Order: sequence, then structure tokens, then C-alpha cells
Amino acid sequence: MTSAGKAKKPLKTAGSGKSAPKRAVKPLSAKSMLSKPMPAKPKAPRPMVPSPVAPKLAPKQAIANRPPAKPEKSTSMLLQKQKPSTGDMPRRQDGPPRPMALSLPAGNLSPEMRAYLAKCQEKIGFVPNVLTSYAFDDAKLSAFAAFYNDLMLGNSGLSKLEREMIAVVVSSENHCFYCLAAHGAAVRKLSGDPVLGELMAMNWRAAKLSARHKTMLAFATKVTLHSRQISETDRENLRKAGFSDRDIWDIAAVASFFNMSNRMASAVDMRPNAEYHSQAR
Repeated sequence: MTSAGKAKKPLKTAGSGKSAPKRAVKPLSAKSMLSKPMPAKPKAPRPMVPSPVAPKLAPKQAIANRPPAKPEKSTSMLLQKQKPSTGDMPRRQDGPPRPMALSLPAGNLSPEMRAYLAKCQEKIGFVPNVLTSYAFDDAKLSAFAAFYNDLMLGNSGLSKLEREMIAVVVSSENHCFYCLAAHGAAVRKLSGDPVLGELMAMNWRAAKLSARHKTMLAFATKVTLHSRQISETDRENLRKAGFSDRDIWDIAAVASFFNMSNRMASAVDMRPNAEYHSQAR
């Protein structure tokens, strides 16, 4: 028989009463479950962000009438303000000083002394407190002014600047506040050299001075600190530096006068006029 003559197996239909055999379903293993991709989680919807709205421009008139903005403080200013302070600031010392600590009423001055004080006011713009302090007694003021003017302004082989240098060096050794302020200003003014004035007040040995001035100031210092030890050798050193015997007298007289004035000023707490501190600087 040929293939065409072979009997075909009858198909089972639903009406035959017998159902077709079911295919067995194999259970999924853990490996096959892992190999299958997991379903992706649904993404959360993005929040809607409103689009920026352009600011409304103020009219020109409103801008013109707007008060100016305050300048912003710089970082350095803020840091300086926030920096913690250390210690205490000393009191300012530039207030109007009393001439001295003693309360002595002004005396009845002679016309000559009143004219002298008026001349000081006219010439230098103020009356030095040393004269105001002596003004409680006309005789004392007259004697002091006469002696001072003769020593510091009279004829001498010493220049006015050299005499002022002696005054400052003596006052430096005695730490006299009044005379250092007043005569330090005079050295600065007469020399035109503020540094020289500072050196005379602080340490004259640090200044670049001539042999004449070194010898002169060394003698004035010895008069101040060790006058009992002065000998002929000291006077001879002055002669070798070019000073005459009259000059030696004047060096000793100026040094001695300011030793007296320094002690008197310290004893009554005499205070220099404020103008001295800023003169010739």
C-alpha cells in the first residue's frame, strides 16, 4: 500500500466525548525566575514648576524718587567689628591740662609782666604754662623770666639751638615731662630736624653729633648726674673741643638752671601746653 492508502487516525473532537490530553506544565525554577527581567517600577510624575515671571519694571519716576541704597559693609569691616577686644584702651591724654597741681590765685602783676605775657600770646599764640604757674607772684615771675631770657636768648658763644639741646638732654636725664615737651619742640623748630629733637629727648648718644656737641652734652649730663665728680679734666676737654671759659660758664649755667626747673616742674606737676606736642613735626 502506498502512503496515500494508509488509514488516517480519526481526530478527537469535542463531540466525541473524550477531551484531548492536557500538556503538563513544568514549575518555574528559582534560576529561571531570576533570569527573567523584573517589571520596572512606574516613575513618579515630575512636579510642575511654574515658569519664572519677569519682574515688572518700575516706572522711571518711581526709580528717580527711590532713596539711595545703603552701601554694603565690606568683609574687613565686619571682621573688624566682630574681632574681640583684648585689654583696655588707655584714657586720652590730650585734654586741656591745668598749668599745675597747685591752686594758686593769679597775683597782681606789674604792667611790665602783663605786657610780657601779652607778647607771648601774640608771638607764639599762647602763654606757656610755666609762666602761668609763676604768675601768682609778680616778683617770682619777673625773676624767673629775667634769668631764663638771659640764659637762653642773651649773648653767648653758644647758639640758641645748642642751649636748647642742653635743656633737652638735662630734662631727659631728669624725665621732666614739661621741659621735654616744650624744649623738644624748640630743638625741632630751630634745627628743622624732628629726628634730632627726638634723639635729644631719648638718647643723645645715638645721634650723629660733632666732637664739640658730644663734649658739650657729656659735660651737661655730668652736671646733672655726677656734679661732685667734675674735675679740671672735664673743663680741659671742653677747651680742647673749642669752648672758651665763658662758654664753659654758659654750659654749666644752662644745665644748672634746667636741673632746678625740672625739679620744680615735677614737684608741682607742671603740664605742658597742648600746642607743644605737634610743633615742628
